[in-house]
Amino acid sequence: MNKAELVKAVAEKAEVTTRDAEAVLDEALELIAAALIKGESVKLSGFGTFEKKERAGRTGTNPATGEKIQIPASKSAVFKPSKTLKEKLQ
Repeated sequence: MNKAELVKAVAEKAEVTTRDAEAVLDEALELIAAALIKGESVKLSGFGTFEKKERAGRTGTNPATGEKIQIPASKSAVFKPSKTLKEKLQ
């Protein structure tokens, strides 16, 4: 499912216009992103948790040349599904 399909499904389920559903979805995603940027986690009961994760720098190997390279530390967003969602997927 892509964003357009999600917006359409939400609009139908909530009986609102596609424009309104898209506006609400966009705002929700912006709020989640803003919380992650601040270092906060976002917990959605029954669905899961979005968190910011820091990866340490490490030494890697260039597959083309075999040369050792230094991979810098980085940050990314991770999602951990809730127990309820995991059970529904089984």
